[in-house]
Amino acid sequence: MAHTILIIDDEKDIRISLTGILEDEGYHIITAASGADGIESAQMELPDLILLDIWMPGMDGLETLEKLKQLFPQITVIMISGHGTIETAVRATKLGAFDFIEKPLSLEKVLLSVSNALKFQELRSENAELKRSVANEYELIGDTPVMALLREQIMRVAPTSASVLVTGENGTGKELAARSIHFYSPRRERPFIAINCAAIPEELIESELFGHEKGAFTGAVTQKKGKFDLADGGTLFLDEIADMSLKTQAKILRIIQERSFERVGGIKQVSVDVRIVAATNKLLDQEIQQGRFREDLYYRLNVIPFRVPSLRERREDIPQLVRHFVATFYRKEGREAKEFLPEALDLLIGYDWPGNVRELKNIIERILIMTPGRLIARDDVPDLRGGPVTAGTSPCPNLEDAFSRPSLRDAREEFEREFIIHKLEENDWNISRTAELIELERSNLHRKIKSYGIDVRK
Repeated sequence: MAHTILIIDDEKDIRISLTGILEDEGYHIITAASGADGIESAQMELPDLILLDIWMPGMDGLETLEKLKQLFPQITVIMISGHGTIETAVRATKLGAFDFIEKPLSLEKVLLSVSNALKFQELRSENAELKRSVANEYELIGDTPVMALLREQIMRVAPTSASVLVTGENGTGKELAARSIHFYSPRRERPFIAINCAAIPEELIESELFGHEKGAFTGAVTQKKGKFDLADGGTLFLDEIADMSLKTQAKILRIIQERSFERVGGIKQVSVDVRIVAATNKLLDQEIQQGRFREDLYYRLNVIPFRVPSLRERREDIPQLVRHFVATFYRKEGREAKEFLPEALDLLIGYDWPGNVRELKNIIERILIMTPGRLIARDDVPDLRGGPVTAGTSPCPNLEDAFSRPSLRDAREEFEREFIIHKLEENDWNISRTAELIELERSNLHRKIKSYGIDVRK
């Protein structure tokens, strides 16, 4: 669709000349002979771009520009003047003009300015859309009272620099809550750095958090900045903080108190401005009683406590979450979205979701990939087995054999064999589909089936 350009100029020859030039380039042109007529035309047509003469009888160009910007703040305007001065150009720019062209008009200059202005308009629209999508990415989905309370807490605490402690089961969205706090804070333009404290070996956690100096230990051939350095001015998310050693906890406490730290192997104090958001799925009061978590650090972090509810506490949100995951998946894939029928949603709502929102998201993606039709029915939902596997039980009786094996290697092979059989059964013994779902090359799965003597002629 052609861009619409409005030309506002009291000189008829200029309007005719510009119309001819721009129509030859494929633009749709409308014209007005005065500021008042131009404003009326803009209200009726809402053009993509306006070329506006400064010197006009009655309402001049600067006054017209000011009124246009009041009515349409995002509209792009190029000013035209036969008697331009620096003062006039500065004033036009302050009022929001994109560019300033002097008469006599140069064909090349007009076309270049128009092209740049329209590209700028497109970039601004893309940027606005990107910001909206980023906001949606960090939006906590759900309208249940527990989610409404969580969003309200986030909006209250986000503008501050207070430390935050987020608790909740695995997969509930604790990191999403932390990112939401950062996104709605004054620090949003600065880094959000996340670190999973449980995933880093104890001997490396201090180097990861605080960095190290050259020669601090074997292999430290250069200085390295840690997560606190990288998060300066922004937010540091410490996930699974209860898995830190007491020694590292003491250093975290010191940083919160003094806003400075020493790199591993260093003696110089490094000052930082970092907001800390910590998360854990453990009950910290019990960890404190058992001597595994520092009480003083707990009170420093627990300035604003947040609890992200489990999915079974907000089952009413599941249909909305499903729609969100479907839309997100197909926005990335660029295909027509599928739809879950009420009978399929009822199955999902009835499950306890031990893995919470993360498990739901994975199941939804699996269903979308494996279901050929556009409508997803009850039979398209995999067997969710009615709830989590309880302690002391096995999802497959044959796995008990793994516990009787004399070595870890034998037990692992036994488990792997039963896992493959279980997944093949789930997928009607379709080897290609099973390989895709368990993220294994088809040829590798064939080799394992052969080595374990699994009969696939079922």
